[in-house]
Amino acid sequence: MEHVSEHVSERPSGQASRDISLLPKAHLHLHFTGSMRSTTLIELADKYGVHLPEALSSGTPPRLRATDERGWFRFQRLYDIARSCLREPEDIQRLVREAAQEDVRDGSGWLEIQVDPTSYAPLLGGLIPAMEIILDAVDAAVRETGLGMRVLVAANRMKHPLEARTLARLAVRYAERGVVGFGLSNDERRGMARDFDRAFAIAREGGLLAAPHGGELTGPASVRDCLDDLRAARIGHGVRAAEDPRVLRKLAEKGVTCEVCPASNVALGVYEKHEDVPLRALFEAGVPMALGADDPLLFGSRLAAQYEIARRHHAFTDVELAELARQSIRGSAAPEDVREKLLSGVDDWLAVPAP
Repeated sequence: MEHVSEHVSERPSGQASRDISLLPKAHLHLHFTGSMRSTTLIELADKYGVHLPEALSSGTPPRLRATDERGWFRFQRLYDIARSCLREPEDIQRLVREAAQEDVRDGSGWLEIQVDPTSYAPLLGGLIPAMEIILDAVDAAVRETGLGMRVLVAANRMKHPLEARTLARLAVRYAERGVVGFGLSNDERRGMARDFDRAFAIAREGGLLAAPHGGELTGPASVRDCLDDLRAARIGHGVRAAEDPRVLRKLAEKGVTCEVCPASNVALGVYEKHEDVPLRALFEAGVPMALGADDPLLFGSRLAAQYEIARRHHAFTDVELAELARQSIRGSAAPEDVREKLLSGVDDWLAVPAP
């Protein structure tokens, strides 16, 4: 299922470009189960006797369209089937280790992986054991791969806001163990952002970064609600802000980073083709962006491929791609020394002439 991008591509002029996989970057939008390799999913399904639909077993990304209720239900169903194959601590350890390996291969120096631990708790002994298994797996992956890696705990917008408060308290409890942020995912057409304001207040008061999803399946008002009601420091997706100059200006003025996932925007039918994703509009409005892979298992591409999309379909130069990488690093929760090292690496990448 993995689509491996060519790391050295040609500009329209025929001049070669620098290797995207060597550009240091931070990865701020990667969902837990969605980070899984398709080969790993097939092996785990066989291990547990789980029947995979062809959409998950064929080796090619499924055809998805989530702009209507039926399409979103199908997307969620595929995700839930994949998640059902994560049953034991070693499965969690494998998923996290492989996600880290893939990120290192794509030039990432910092990964914030997003997880709703309630989804894994029933099979892992409860909410707290699930959280500790996940954090232990992250620690092990950091030791093995050298990648800087932390966790963003995400509540589910489809569930009751009280559950989000429970998760926010859990996230704060583990802030010293590697949790750096609190998010809100699933269908943004359900539930108002303001219903989750108390959960986000708990997270912010505990020192966590607020990073709810918004502006993907619904328009710019969703982004505005995340800013006003949840005081978001980052927005998961946020691309629909391009439809309202006032929201764009607000994002730019506040320096709120949008975690833009070009491949998933097209795969889910938010935009018809890659050229329609408003990367240029956000970039030129001064909105910081962090390109992300979202759910590689379902969308078929990982982090470096998102930069290739910016290069090939939006004519981003290497200087502009370097600035996107810097924005991802600045928008991260990485410690200052890690940021400085990665930013210096971006400068070094640009200093080497393109082949």
